[in-house]
Amino acid sequence: MSESPSTWRDPDLGKSPEVLLAERARRLDDALAMRRPDRIPLQLKPGFLAAEMAGEPHGVMFSDPERALQLQVAAAIRFGPDTMAAGMGTPGPSEALGDRMTKWPGYGFDEHGSFQFVEHEFMKADEYDRFIFDPSDYAIRTYLPRAFSELEGLARLPPIGMWNFGYYNLGSVGLLGSDEVVRAFEALAEAARRQRAYGEWAARATEALEAVGIPPVPWRGSLIEAPFDFMSDTLRAMKGIFLDLRRQPDQLLKAQEKAIRIQVEHAVHFKEATGLTWTSIPLHRGSDGMMSIPQFEKHYWPQLKDMLLQLIDAGITPNVFYEGVWDQRLEYLAELPRGRTTGMFQSTDLFKAKEVLGDTMAILGGMPTSLLRAGPVSAIREHTHEICERVGKGGGFVMQPTINEMEGGDPALISAWIAATREFGVYDTDTA
Repeated sequence: MSESPSTWRDPDLGKSPEVLLAERARRLDDALAMRRPDRIPLQLKPGFLAAEMAGEPHGVMFSDPERALQLQVAAAIRFGPDTMAAGMGTPGPSEALGDRMTKWPGYGFDEHGSFQFVEHEFMKADEYDRFIFDPSDYAIRTYLPRAFSELEGLARLPPIGMWNFGYYNLGSVGLLGSDEVVRAFEALAEAARRQRAYGEWAARATEALEAVGIPPVPWRGSLIEAPFDFMSDTLRAMKGIFLDLRRQPDQLLKAQEKAIRIQVEHAVHFKEATGLTWTSIPLHRGSDGMMSIPQFEKHYWPQLKDMLLQLIDAGITPNVFYEGVWDQRLEYLAELPRGRTTGMFQSTDLFKAKEVLGDTMAILGGMPTSLLRAGPVSAIREHTHEICERVGKGGGFVMQPTINEMEGGDPALISAWIAATREFGVYDTDTA
């Protein structure tokens, strides 16, 4: 790549939405397949920024679906990325179930709030045997009643294995017909209706973005976690899991084996039900400084690698978000099969990641959100130029913010970054 002249002109100007849609989709496919496209593609997820640009509170993105759709399309037209997420989830099921682990604008926060995940030790330290013996029964009769206020009645159900008793289980001690159980199932039905409504909205949003030339993100699919994170995030929480790492490491390893089976089965089922062949995996506890290398080598990486390989064998492509810093762990990631995963990096040295992983996976990231909030433009252009030159070299790179939430960003600075990516991210025909 070479720096463009001062007479640079946006190459997308004047093209129809149909042409842009095809060009952008091909550009993304090439980059994710570790080929060299015509230029570096750029991915955005405006999120709450779409509301901020219109002077609206964050809560409008959930309370007014039609307005939320308008705001998403307006952001897409203004920025013109190569791909953009059509939605940002919904608090609807959380409201219906009395979710104790999340907060949203309008649910746990006021209309100007953000999203927050609130950890709880929903699984107790002495419950590993119960989880390992039957994780499904544990989830329904123990975990769900603790994590969701409207599902407390599920604790009154007989063992889930008793459903194999067919008709005779229906009247089991009259528990199925208790008021508490009925309320729990009614809450689940309402949560399902709200999730279905959001799915219908997301499909409309995808169509609306395609109509203005923006293809959907290619990595749509299921959401799972590293086995260690699965046991930590929603079950044992951070304090509990790191105590377990020292006090009952063997039990933790056995539980992770269960977590692998559960999540691979889920990802395969999701693929078969939807036709979507990707899965997203945010990593929370395995980064530099979170655990030692010996702990990583015993309790984190082997289980994560095993799960990734099982997913790949099942025809599923993992898109892994390496949160935090992974500078000391890049050599482990190089063990993965070439071109079968993608890696989004938050605070890792991206130049080092390109050096170590450039032949292993497509790399996503590059722009710190702090620069998109404070600038200046000169720093944005300089950083973008260096990222395009060094990380974009040879292809296999998608430019995007280092985290997938652009809340608080300055639209003018974001536009400057997008223009710089298009200017500096063009591949010369004579560049290898």
